[in-house]
Order: sequence, then C-alpha cells, then structure tokens
Amino acid sequence: MVDVSLASIEAILPFIAIGFAAQLVDGALGMAFGLINSTLLISVMGLPPRVASASVHAVETFTTAASGISHVLHRNVNWRLFARLVIPGMIGGVLGAYVLSSIDASVARPFVMAYLSAIGLYLLFRAWRGRVEPRTPKVIEPLGLVGGFLDAAGGGGWGPVVTSNLLVQGASPRETIGTVNTAEFFLTATISATFIFTLGFAAFTLQTLGILIGGLLAAPLGGWLAKKVPARPLMAMVGVLLTLTSAFSIYQALSK
Repeated sequence: MVDVSLASIEAILPFIAIGFAAQLVDGALGMAFGLINSTLLISVMGLPPRVASASVHAVETFTTAASGISHVLHRNVNWRLFARLVIPGMIGGVLGAYVLSSIDASVARPFVMAYLSAIGLYLLFRAWRGRVEPRTPKVIEPLGLVGGFLDAAGGGGWGPVVTSNLLVQGASPRETIGTVNTAEFFLTATISATFIFTLGFAAFTLQTLGILIGGLLAAPLGGWLAKKVPARPLMAMVGVLLTLTSAFSIYQALSK
C-alpha cells in the first residue's frame, strides 16, 4: 500500500501531470490511458508488466467511473451498444489478468500493435476522404471479449481495440467514445479485482497515487470534449493517436 507520509510533492507531481494528460486524451478520444501509463511504468520506472498493468487498472477503476459519469451527463452513451460490450469485456478482462499473472503474454504484443497501427491509418484515410457516415456496427460481442483480454494482458488495449474497430464499422465517433469509456469502468473494476486476488496489493505504489490524482482531475473534461468536437476531426485525432502509440509500442518491442 502507498505510504503517503513518504511522498514528497516533487516526487508525485510528474505522475499527477502524466495521469492528467493521459486521462484527458483517453476521455476525449476513447483510448491511450493504459498505453501511456503502462509504457511509463515499465520503461521508465522498471516495474514488471503484471505490476504495471495492475497499477494502471487500479487507477482506471476510479478514473473511468468519473469519465463515464461525464459521458452519461453529456449524452454520449449508446446504451444498446453498452449492453452488448460490457459482459464480454469483463469476461475477456478476467482471462487476460489471469494469463498475465501466470505467464509472459508480451510475445503477441508487436503483432497486435501492428494491426492497430494499420487501423489508425485507415481511420485517417476515412477522415481525410470526407464526410463520416454513421452505420450500425455488426461485430460487437467478440470485439468486447478480445478488447478486454488484450487490455488486461497488455496493460492497455480496450480503447484502441474496441473504439477503433467500432469506428471502422461505421459507428458514430461521439457515441463510440462515450460508450466505450463508460463500459470500461466495469472492465477495469473486474480486472483490478482479479489482479488483487492473484497479486495482492502490490499494485498500489506512489506512482499509482499520482496517476490517480491527475486522472481524476482530468476525467470530467473528456465527455465535454467528445461532445464538442465534430465527427470528422474526432476520427482523425483517433487515427493519429492510434497510429503513433502503436508504432512506438512496436519500436519498443523490436528494440529489446
């Protein structure tokens, strides 16, 4: 558990700033909180992947609750889509947390990131091509299952996998981002409970506290941003973010 008495302002401020920035991006674009923070905790702080993923999901349990409330208040949630995503996502999350607690699941990460990078480029093409025409997505439950599994096993992935694939299928950017963010609360709560059961309370560190504070400060702003930004630039921003974060993850994996 975190010993707050040992945490100086100088030590915790960078993590507050990172948590704020990551959650602001995640709330507005439906992805990147887990990827940004997991990358920091593993690459900079040297935490094992399972502890980094547990830390991020412990924080996300609180930030996704605040972000979800913001999206609900701004009417960004498609409740029918939410109902079809949340249960498969929770099942996938439990499986992914169990796998990461037992074995090294990082082998497949470069392949997943390459796929997401290609999806990001396609979203950029759609945004550049012109008007974004909304359509009803067809593949939902399997997407939730895979997204939940990769989110737990990879320390982040629910937003990039689920949001991007729903957008490719033609779902409304605003409703997709709001719905995926709101469903993520139930996913992260399930994953966190699984990690606590398998790892104990190793996830709760000084870094976790800083990221939590920053994330909670930024969470209410995401729903407002997703509502205000038009569909075409919103899709373009998702494409840019997805392509850059995926490409960076591939570079990290191949440079080891």
